[in-house]
Parts: sequence; C-alpha cells; structure tokens
Amino acid sequence: MTEYFVNFGIKDAVDVVCVALLLFSLYRLMKRSGSLNMFIGILVFIFVWMLVSQVFKMQLLGAILDKLVDVGVIAIIVLFAEDIRRFFRDIGTTTRTRRIFHWMLNRKVEEGDITRWQPVIRACESMSSKKEGALIVIGSDEELRDVKASGEEVNAALSQLLIENIFFKNSPLHDGAMIIIGDRIEAAACILPVSQSDSLPKQFGLRHRAAMGVSERTDATVIVVSEETGHITAFHKGEFTPLPDREAMEKYLAQHVR
Repeated sequence: MTEYFVNFGIKDAVDVVCVALLLFSLYRLMKRSGSLNMFIGILVFIFVWMLVSQVFKMQLLGAILDKLVDVGVIAIIVLFAEDIRRFFRDIGTTTRTRRIFHWMLNRKVEEGDITRWQPVIRACESMSSKKEGALIVIGSDEELRDVKASGEEVNAALSQLLIENIFFKNSPLHDGAMIIIGDRIEAAACILPVSQSDSLPKQFGLRHRAAMGVSERTDATVIVVSEETGHITAFHKGEFTPLPDREAMEKYLAQHVR
C-alpha cells in the first residue's frame, strides 16, 4: 500500500479525477431518472466484489461474484438502456461541449433566433399578469412523439392569441400541456409524466412537477405560468430557473432552444 502512494503520480491523479467525474455524472443522471437507489445498490455490489476478489482473495465467493459481474454488465445495459442513451445525448448537446467542438473548428456558436419566440413570450407575459396557468413544452418531434399523442392535435402556427385562448380557464384544452415543435403548435391538453424529485419547492404545484418530469426524461424546454402567483418558471434537464421579466425569458430561450 505504501509503495502505491510513493509511486502515485500526475497520471494517477488525473485517473482518479476522471473516475470521480464519471461517477458524479452517473449519479446526477440516475437521480434525474429516479434510479438512484438502484445505482447505489450497484456501487455497493461492486465494492463488495472488489473486497472479496482483490483484498481478501476469497476464491469460491470471488468466483461466484465474478460470474454475476459478467452477467450483470449485460443486465445493466438492458435495464438502463434509456438512461445510457440520455447520458450520451446529454454529453453531445450541452452548451459547453458544443462550444469546445466549434472552437476546435474555429467556428462561433450562435444563439437561437429569439424573434420566432416572441408570440410565446408575449403570451406568457399576458397570462402572468392575469394569473392564468400555462404549461408549454418546446422540443423535438422524436422526443415528444408519445407526449404529443396523449393530447389533441392543433397543428397551427405560433400565435399569441391562440396560446392565450388555449390556456383560457373556460377552454376545453386549458388542462395539460401545449407542445411546440419547430415554429408550430402541434398539440394541446397533453399528459406529462410527473416528477417525484425532492428538489422542487413546496409551493410548486402539479404543473411544475409535470414540467420537471418531462425535462428529466427529454431535452425539451418547458415554461410554466403559475395560476396562483403568476410567476414564470422554465425547466430544462431537471433544473428550474425563474424568469422574472421579458429580458430573462428572451435570454433563456436563446440559450436553451435551437
């Protein structure tokens, strides 16, 4: 053990940091997907396996655990297939990764065109002032196909008046989420998965939990207008950000929606 620390160099330090970052990334991913307890159980099993096989050199129990590990790798891939896909998708779609990639190609990363989102911004401002609740999901057709199918098809161009009419209290479509793909309103009254995260403030209602739920499972950007307070909150990748004014909404959409 002493010899190991004597020979510990910069390469070993980098190795330890990389493993720590990988485990932290996996921890955040499993926490978002609700699989944290299973992830902790796997880590405990690996720790016990290393103790039995590498430290205590228990041959019989070690051989059994070795076989379980061989099969377990395949089982983990099957169980966490969706989470693994989301993990690699997140790596490729983070702003930091895109900036590094474009820097390597000597290209400037441009923010999204905020002009096309003005109907959404104006509608949210108007509904906020009147304390009319709203739940708007902006994303891709591939990720939101199942969610879109749970509601009523709209297939209309972005319009402030249409958004406000859909979320008007007496409208038959005001309950549920509006789905925006590209520059069109694809569906309304859609059902979203509800998050069980403990990170949400207690004053957040069902709309906020539904927004968190879909943001945990997809790369969609979700905007919520609170019916109780009129406050506007944005959700993306399991995190929420208050949007107190028009400037904040414009900046947020420019950064998170392409």
